[in-house]
Amino acid sequence: MVETPSPADSPDPTPLSAPRDGLVPVIDRIQPLLVWCEAAAADPDEPVAVDAERASSYRYSAKAYLVQIRTEAAGTALIDPLAFTLPSTFLTLMNEREWVLHAATQDLPSLGEIGLRPRSLFDTELAARLLGMPRVGLGAVVEDTLGLRLAKEHSAADWSTRPLPEPWLVYAALDVEVLVEVRDVLAARLEAAGKTGWAREEFAHELAHPLPATRAEPWRRLHGIGALRSSQQLAAARAMWERRDELARAQDLSPHRVIKDRAIVDAAKVATVSHTAFLAALPKSLRGKEPWWQAARSGAMAPEAHLPPRAEPSYPPPHKLWSKKWPLVWERYQVIRGAVTERAEQLDLPSENLITPSLLRQWVWEHETPGGAEEIHAQLTGLGARDWQAGIVAPVLAGTATRSPAAG
Repeated sequence: MVETPSPADSPDPTPLSAPRDGLVPVIDRIQPLLVWCEAAAADPDEPVAVDAERASSYRYSAKAYLVQIRTEAAGTALIDPLAFTLPSTFLTLMNEREWVLHAATQDLPSLGEIGLRPRSLFDTELAARLLGMPRVGLGAVVEDTLGLRLAKEHSAADWSTRPLPEPWLVYAALDVEVLVEVRDVLAARLEAAGKTGWAREEFAHELAHPLPATRAEPWRRLHGIGALRSSQQLAAARAMWERRDELARAQDLSPHRVIKDRAIVDAAKVATVSHTAFLAALPKSLRGKEPWWQAARSGAMAPEAHLPPRAEPSYPPPHKLWSKKWPLVWERYQVIRGAVTERAEQLDLPSENLITPSLLRQWVWEHETPGGAEEIHAQLTGLGARDWQAGIVAPVLAGTATRSPAAG
């Protein structure tokens, strides 16, 4: 087992600046990958450290442009997944292993697109959250567990670049260099804290639900959209968002590189004023402004039945409105939220990891007169809580719930 350095006695973190076995070349053809597979097969029970680099700030797609993997038996492999079709030997080997990832939900979708899906996983970020660690970024977790300092200067790089610069490759290799060792330390801490079962449930949930829920009206996520006051302005913004999304998809560009959110909102504000005002609101550097005007006007001038409501329909209603419209629900929610937060602090756990805030609000809204802890446990798991979460939270809710109207 890896020894955990004592924070009080540890010297300054040691910089981790180069892979211990040297920087390996990028694998862009089948044969070198098969060689790695043969070496990795020597220890079939060994977990594999996994990471992926995307270019979400530059490209429309969230595909993996580089995949980093490491086992002690085979060392590190840096794979260009766009250069060739991954062989079945590799897919089978990887998909029968436990993976160790940091922030697994960020990488699982893009890895799944190329046929990679683990038998089981260990998420070092989520483990750090369950342990109540104050910082859960990879660099902070590596420093806390191993006393090593991991540079993170290339995290926002354009990984679609070819060839990839050597400093970027060093950074990528280091992301998996000590990940299994970090896992061993965190696993020991989870066991000591009695949280191993919690972690297993959370990891299984991540594996079963790798994709976030798709928002029904994604255009409403435009930054600053709250400044739009009419349905016509919102419709103009929606039409411009749809045009941007179409262009970004076709050109494989991040949408904000086509036109930024703020520019869409500023132009939508004056889409019903005049052509001149609309064009003046667009960035001077934007080429081909007329199609944007046409899109905005087609949205703003749509029949009333096709105009979007000012507020996105939501269930339950936004909790910020509860204090004014449903004060008894709000009062009960405040008591329950305080009790849940107190319980989470007792467990050295972020309250949002004990129970998702949106799930708690939905339960409060739907259950004016809840029953006992057993009934509440079933209600929480029915809303998506894990069994361990419901087992802890249900008694808290049973002990604090009071009668309150659940709907106005």
